[in-house]
Amino acid sequence: MAVVGRRSAVVAAAAGLVVSTFGAPATAATSTENASSVPAVDTSALTASARAVLETAPVVTVAADASWTLDVPAVTVVVDAPKPKPVTRTAAAASRSAARTAVPAAANSPVPQSVSGNAVLEVAARYVGVPYRSGGKTPEGFDCSGFTAYVYGQLGISMTSQSSAQRNVGTVVSRADALPGDLIWSPGHVAIYAGGNTQIDSPKPGSTIQFRAIWQSNPVFIRVS
Repeated sequence: MAVVGRRSAVVAAAAGLVVSTFGAPATAATSTENASSVPAVDTSALTASARAVLETAPVVTVAADASWTLDVPAVTVVVDAPKPKPVTRTAAAASRSAARTAVPAAANSPVPQSVSGNAVLEVAARYVGVPYRSGGKTPEGFDCSGFTAYVYGQLGISMTSQSSAQRNVGTVVSRADALPGDLIWSPGHVAIYAGGNTQIDSPKPGSTIQFRAIWQSNPVFIRVS
């Protein structure tokens, strides 16, 4: 305030005004003396660097209706493909003959122990459950002699499919000497000996191939080789 006061006095003097100190209170004089003792501050020097920065700074102008936009790159969402379900492989449909091979023997027709290790009986046992068919020579259906001819044929032994002719296909042996796999022949019927008092055959219409007791009276046992 002292500095401002002195400048005001100078301005007033320059304008031809007379500034009188008469009647000024004592406190005013004291303030004037105290102010004169405070050194002046050169604000121009303090703000010189700031003004230099402002003068060199670029001027940025923005229109009143300016709008801002934000470029957002397109985002592609990639969904992981679901894991493929485990493939359940289904076995091809088995042929009828193969299906019948797996058919177990009937409860009243247990497979005798003599089948194990006997090539003829092992082949014959595959067809347990196949129905009797008059004149049948395939796993679709067998008659008695068609069945025996087919079984031996699987082992490379060819024989006629007529029961009367099968009487002469091999060597006749006694019942005591008969072995599992030999033929059992009687007029009008032929079967395969399964050991003990059993046989396997295709018996009659309406029945299926099975192991059963020997029912023929005085059958002929024939060794086929």
